[in-house]
This record gives sequence, structure tokens and C-alpha cells, in this order.
Amino acid sequence: MPTEKQRRQAAQRKIARQLERRRELERKRRQRSLVAGGVFLVVVAVILILVLATNVFSGSNKKSSASPTPSATASASASPFPTPTFAKASAKPATTSGPCKYAESSTLLKSPYTKDVGLPPDPNPTPATGTVNVTLNTSRGALTFTLDRASAPCAVQSFVYLAKKGLYDNSSCPRLTTSGIYVLQCGDPSNSQKGGPTYNFKQETTSKTSYGTGVIAMANSGTANSTGSQFFIIYKDSNTGLQKNYSVIGKVSSGLDVVSKVAKGGSDNSNASGDGKPILGLTIKSATAAA
Repeated sequence: MPTEKQRRQAAQRKIARQLERRRELERKRRQRSLVAGGVFLVVVAVILILVLATNVFSGSNKKSSASPTPSATASASASPFPTPTFAKASAKPATTSGPCKYAESSTLLKSPYTKDVGLPPDPNPTPATGTVNVTLNTSRGALTFTLDRASAPCAVQSFVYLAKKGLYDNSSCPRLTTSGIYVLQCGDPSNSQKGGPTYNFKQETTSKTSYGTGVIAMANSGTANSTGSQFFIIYKDSNTGLQKNYSVIGKVSSGLDVVSKVAKGGSDNSNASGDGKPILGLTIKSATAAA
């Protein structure tokens, strides 16, 4: 039989072992807590890094969008055709003294898109009776226009003058619209939608101006006295889409099927949906006025 002293010693050793196990368990618990805390801190750090990186890239993209690089800007604003640089006259801007008042400007004289062919005759009164036949020899066949002096006498007078001066020769039609309005726009010697002669003149419209199929009208920049050489051919009625702001000079008497074929080919949508360079293309090789 163990003595009382031996029993006390055995109990003490048991208690010591229990205390040691408790300390070991507590130490392991603290280690686990430290590991868990470390993992948490690592996860937080990774999240912060990702957030910061996202903000940096987001800010970079916003800056790029607000201030496009020169190459991106050039691509967005590039003309559908190569734009030639025309020689400019050194004379000061001139204005004719007749009723049409064809007027040059320093801006037009210096523009790389305009071609200096002088100023049309401007007699008083402006011829306002009779018709003029104009033939366009194009890359897809002949077009014949019947121009009506009574409809827009100044515009017809200018159109005939520009045809005789060769401004329309070797020019491509840079614009086709296939939605809302239905026109093929031509008459720009720079093939860029920005060109014309070095002069402008007034629009000639009335409340009766109509934009039906086959009508030919002069384009303008949307401001007064901004008609130049550009014109458009309406291949499908556009009265609901066009305001009465464009001088009607006549109608297509033959060859509208050529325009319709180009229209069916569609546009490249370089300006907007349904508005851009015609995919098939049409080049005016020469323009001949009978008058």
C-alpha cells in the first residue's frame, strides 16, 4: 500500500501533467490564432493591391479617352479619300458685283481642300429661264442632268461655270446616306466632304422646294451663303428628312440607275450609321455642260 506521502506526490505529478497539457494546448491555440491573423492580413493586403491597381488602370483609361493620342485622333478624323493640297491664289478675296455675289474669303483661299478656279460671271439680271444639259462621264456609266435656271439661277450659273473649269473632273463622290435621307453627295475636288472652289454664295430655296427621287440639289455647311460646288443626287424620296435649305438645280434625266446601284452597295458608315463613303464608289471622270 502506498503511503500518504506517496499518494500526495502522485496527485501533484498528475496536476503538473494536467497543467502542462493545458499550457501546451494554450500555446497551440495562440499559434493557430497568429497563423489565422497572418493569413487575414495577407488577404487584406492582396485585396488592397488589386483595388489600387484597378484604380490606376481605370484612371489611365479615362485619361486616354479624354485626351486621345495623335494617332487615334488622326484615325478618327481621317478623310475617306486622300486629300490633295491645291495651290492658292495670292490675290485678296474678291466678290462679284452682280445679284449672285459670289464671294471669296481668306479662309477658303488658304484652305488645303479648295481649288482656285476664279469667280463665275455674275451678270445683272441673272439668266433665269431655260434649261442646261450637263453630262457626267463616271466610272460606272454616264449621268445626264437637266438643270433648271428658274429653280436656282445663281446655283445653275455656278455649276455650269465649274463644269467648264474642270473642277468636277476626276473627283470621287465621298458620301452616301442610306437612312433618314437617301443621297449620293459629289462635287468635291478634294474628295473629303470639306472642299470646293474658293468662293461661296447664297442658297436659293422657297416653300415649294421639294426633294423627290432624281432631284439634284446643292449642299451647304448649314449657314447662310455657304453654297459651293458640292451637290447631292436624291435616289429615293427624302422630303421627310431634308429641310428646305438646299438649292434644287434640276433632275437626273438619265443614269439614275447608276446612282441606285451605288446606293444598294451601301456605305462604310464612317460618318455614322447609314452615312459614310460609298462602298462601291463613283468617280466623275469629266463633266461637260452644253451651255
